[in-house]
Amino acid sequence: MAILEPPAGVDDPVNAAILKISEDRIQGFLRDPLGEIARQSGVDLATTTARIRAMLEAGTIRRVRQTLLATNLAQGALVAWAIPAAKLDAAFDFMSREDPFSGHVVIRTADAATPGSNYRLWTTLKVPQGYALEKHAEFLRREVGADAFRLMPAKRLFALGVGHIRRRGLEPGSRADVPANVLDTRLVELSALEWQVLAALKREFASSELVPDLWRARAAEAGVPLETFYAVADGLAERGVIGRFSTFLEHVKPVAGNARVTRYNALFHWRVPEGCEIEAGREVGRHHIMTHAYWREGGPEFRNVNIMGVAHGLDKDVLLAHKAAIDAHLLEAGIEVSYTNVFWGGRSEIKPSEIAPAAFAEFHSARGTDPDTLRA
Repeated sequence: MAILEPPAGVDDPVNAAILKISEDRIQGFLRDPLGEIARQSGVDLATTTARIRAMLEAGTIRRVRQTLLATNLAQGALVAWAIPAAKLDAAFDFMSREDPFSGHVVIRTADAATPGSNYRLWTTLKVPQGYALEKHAEFLRREVGADAFRLMPAKRLFALGVGHIRRRGLEPGSRADVPANVLDTRLVELSALEWQVLAALKREFASSELVPDLWRARAAEAGVPLETFYAVADGLAERGVIGRFSTFLEHVKPVAGNARVTRYNALFHWRVPEGCEIEAGREVGRHHIMTHAYWREGGPEFRNVNIMGVAHGLDKDVLLAHKAAIDAHLLEAGIEVSYTNVFWGGRSEIKPSEIAPAAFAEFHSARGTDPDTLRA
C-alpha cells in the first residue's frame, strides 16, 4: 500500500492553521519552538512537524530559521539602484546569487512620472560591524554597472513580521487598538562566544533537522554544551538581538499545487512633517496589513519621503484600499501627508543577509580587494 505524503499546499486547513502561527508568531528564542507552534495552532506536535517538513521539501516554505534583529547587529539600509534597463536583470542576478550581504532583491515599478521611477532595483543591504556600508554599495555599483544608488538606513522600525496566511481576508483599515511600538536600531557588540553561538543559531534548518530536541545538534555545531548554548541564546534575546523562529513562505513564486501565497508586493511611501516621523510610523505600523513599517529618509530622489512600509496581497485593488484606509487614518490623527506613492514589486528573491565579519573579509579577499580598505 502506498504511503500518502502529507499535503504541502497553503490552502490545506491544517497547514493554514500551522502557518498562521509559524510565519511570525513565535517571538524570541524558545527551547522548543516546534512545540510552541503546535500549542498555539492546536495541531499536535507530530503532525505539525510532519507538515512543516512536507511544506519545506515541496518549496511552499522556502526556509525555516531563527531570525535575528540584524539592524542591531550590522549596519544596514534599504537601497534603491538606478540601473540601465539593459543591465537590470544581470544586476538582479548578481545581487541575489553572488552577494551574500544583499537580502531582499526586488525589481519595482512606479508610474513613469513618479520621482525615482528610474530606480528599478531595490535591495536590503547589510555589512558587518566595522565595515562601511557605502563602500560595499560602491563596490556593488561598479560590479553591476549602476548609474547611482540611494542608501536609506532605518532610523526606527514600527512593524516587522511577515505573516501572509493570517493576513488573508483582512478588512481595509483593520488595525491594533494602540499605536505600534518603536524598535530602535542601535548596534549591539557581541563577544567571540556570542558570535560562535549565533552562527549556529541562525543557520537554516533542513527538513531532517526538524526534530523535537531542535537545538542539541546546533550546540554541538557551535562547540559548546547545550546549557551554554541556551544561556548565550537567552542572553542575546534579552539584549534585543533575537527576532523570531519562522517558516518563510515564497512571496510570489507558485508553490505546491501551483498556488501563490501572494501576487502583489507594495512599497508605500509617505512624506510627513519633520518631527512627526515617529508618531506617523506608529500609526502606519498599527495597521495589520503592514509586514514592515519604518522611518527611512528617501531624499530628493524620492521627494523626501520619510515613512515607508510594505504590504502583500493577492489583489492589487485590495492593497490600494488598505493604503487608502491608512491615508485616511493619518489624516484623522492630524498628521499631514504632503506626498505619497506606491512602488510595486515584480521579480523578487528573498534571502537573509550575511552579517559575520569573517564572511565579509573572505568575500572581498576572494575578489582581490583588501577588506581593510572597506572599513568604516
